[in-house]
Amino acid sequence: MLYLNMLSHRFSSLVFLVLLLTACGKAEPPREPMRAVKVMTVGESSATTDLEFSGEVRARIESSLGFRVAGKVLSRPAEVGQRVKAGQLLAHLDPQDYRASADAAEAQLVAAQTNRDVAGADFKRYQDLHAQGFISVAELQRRESVYMSAQAQWRQAQAQSSVQSNQTGYTRLLADGAGIVTSVDASAGQVVAAGQPVVRLALDGPRDAVFSVPEDKLGLLKAGDLVKVRQWVDGKVLDAVVRDVSASADPVTRTFVAKAALPKDATPVLGSTVTVSLGLAKDAVNTIKLPTSALRLEAGATSVWVLDPNTLTVKPQAIEVNTASGNEAVVTSGLKNGDQVVLSGVHVLTAGQKVSVFGAAK
Repeated sequence: MLYLNMLSHRFSSLVFLVLLLTACGKAEPPREPMRAVKVMTVGESSATTDLEFSGEVRARIESSLGFRVAGKVLSRPAEVGQRVKAGQLLAHLDPQDYRASADAAEAQLVAAQTNRDVAGADFKRYQDLHAQGFISVAELQRRESVYMSAQAQWRQAQAQSSVQSNQTGYTRLLADGAGIVTSVDASAGQVVAAGQPVVRLALDGPRDAVFSVPEDKLGLLKAGDLVKVRQWVDGKVLDAVVRDVSASADPVTRTFVAKAALPKDATPVLGSTVTVSLGLAKDAVNTIKLPTSALRLEAGATSVWVLDPNTLTVKPQAIEVNTASGNEAVVTSGLKNGDQVVLSGVHVLTAGQKVSVFGAAK
């Protein structure tokens, strides 16, 4: 009996020791689940690349019109969007002060003319007296200088009267030519300075498609290039020729303004939105296109997951993206024909992770 008790005690101790060792051991970490992914086999294609820029239609000639004299605006018949004819009244200043100045200049002209006529009559009379020997040559010369001075004063008064008369006419702002009013910058009752813009007029004639080009695409565009201009309002596509590219960047947007001349028979609405396409077939290169869902950003670089078909594991591959075409990214380096790229779930994968291909036959 004593032997059995000792054996039972040893067996209990052994069981307790086994349980203790089991509790102290580390549990095996759960295995990472195998994820199913969609892949695509990439291949290079030599296709033309089109760059598109948003722009608007503007008149070839736009004039900011203002008065040549200062004054208070009495009326401004011009309104935005109004079509005007050459010589049509756009705005009118109060002419009262200018009319008074013109009247004063006219009175000075009459007085100067009277003085000239009197000096001229005296000079003629003294010429007759000199011919009869009654006066000296010096006296005749003095009378001649008086007449010449009076004549010069008359010419000065005549010019001054013309200037004042012109200023009276400058109180009427007239259209330089037929066109459309695109903006007004002054209203009736406002006091404006000489030269201050009051009305902006887009003259009838040629139209341009004006758009902005970023600095990295500036080298792809030059004067004389052919571009396609698509109107948003009706989808009509027009052929245009680049006629001017700005030599300096806009200080705010840091882009360069380009202007493309539209066909003479085109009559797009001023200010309407257009899309300008640059066909770059001459610069076409072999490229690979991937859905944007396949891209991931890591440490400031763009990369994708490439599947190893032998081990069914994924590894990261850095790529270089040139531009975007709709929902696709144009890849210029980092991949080669035949690479299998993961398209979905790219943000939950890790390097070397084993995956299964979604839709693959088992």
